[in-house]
Amino acid sequence: MRNTKVIKPTESELEILTVLWANGEATVRTVHEELTKTKEAGYTTTLKLMQIMHEKGLVTRNTESKTHIYIPAVDKQKTQLQIVNKMISSLFAGSPADMVMQALGGNNTTAAELKKIEDLIKTLKAKK
Repeated sequence: MRNTKVIKPTESELEILTVLWANGEATVRTVHEELTKTKEAGYTTTLKLMQIMHEKGLVTRNTESKTHIYIPAVDKQKTQLQIVNKMISSLFAGSPADMVMQALGGNNTTAAELKKIEDLIKTLKAKK
């Protein structure tokens, strides 16, 4: 996960990255099988996307064996932060509060999630 350059993954690339982040590394077959649990996807489409992701620097590839093993080259938290910051800027006119209110108002937030949010708010207030 050495890539420090900002690379903006597409929605399909994010789906693949999510599988790789969860597994640490995976073959195209493994990624494809995970993707087809939630949507229709052709194997060759998954293969081509992962090859493009390799060219873009989103993933690295171990080619020592016949079956290539793909490894995420971008950090999950940094990628999430980049996407969230872009959303705050473009969709919520720069207001993190508006984004949080929208997210919490439109979803069933569990008590445990609310506790984590409250703890974060307390921590942020203590730093100010």
